Amino acid sequence: MSGSNRVQDGKVVLVHYRLTLDGVDEVVDSTEGDEPMAYLHGADNIVPGLERALEGLGIGETIAVTLEPGDAYGEREPDAIQEIPHDAFPDDLEIEVGMQLTAEDEDGELTPLYVRAIAEDHVVVDTNHPLAGETLRYEVTIVDIRDATESEVEHGHAHGGDGHDHHD
Repeated sequence: MSGSNRVQDGKVVLVHYRLTLDGVDEVVDSTEGDEPMAYLHGADNIVPGLERALEGLGIGETIAVTLEPGDAYGEREPDAIQEIPHDAFPDDLEIEVGMQLTAEDEDGELTPLYVRAIAEDHVVVDTNHPLAGETLRYEVTIVDIRDATESEVEHGHAHGGDGHDHHD
């Protein structure tokens, strides 16, 4: 491994993590039983408060951090909930409550939409992340740190733990 063994910008960091909501023991997300998650540090691949908390840590270190909504997925925006007519969706799309869709605006910007409800003539979608407004508690262990490849830096994200480019 070249360079520093510390989490810093331009490094691909592999972590195992456990995410719970503050004050609730139920696990919201975890890598337990899976491969560690790889992300490119400094590229906004993870919530900002967690990225700041991991800065400077080394392989094998574990932290527990509680993040307020402003350091995680933001506050819930009441005007982010919209009703969209059924005919605005492709005919072959089977819409289900809880699914995530992506909408593209006139400028080509992509926005994730989360289906909240399905009515007879419309679908209720929410552009708030499902964890918006929540205080999150992460337990994170640094598994590995490596230099990002040029391709990863160019694309702005990790290409898996080994750095192989998985783009077409």
